[in-house]
Amino acid sequence: MVTSVDSDVLKVLADPLRMQIVQLLAREALCTTHLVEETGAKQTNLSNHLKILREAGLVDTEPCGRFTYYSLRPEALTGLAAEFTRLASAARLTAEAGFKRSC
Repeated sequence: MVTSVDSDVLKVLADPLRMQIVQLLAREALCTTHLVEETGAKQTNLSNHLKILREAGLVDTEPCGRFTYYSLRPEALTGLAAEFTRLASAARLTAEAGFKRSC
């Protein structure tokens, strides 16, 4: 069982709409009005998903007048990507060496 990958973050990113939000925020900071236009989701639904992304440490907020802009926290994804890179390297070595536990 993999324990070093944050399973809570993986659960957050497993939702298709949240993953779409992350992909959009990777390109630019957006407010909920922009996200409604881009995703077609309802504003209340987006707000709930953004709250989950904020609580997971993936998204930052910036007040701007009566709007709130959301931006992706790249360092949050960098750590996750590094862990997946380590797992891929270990899997590659295992496959090349033919490691297999006997039954």
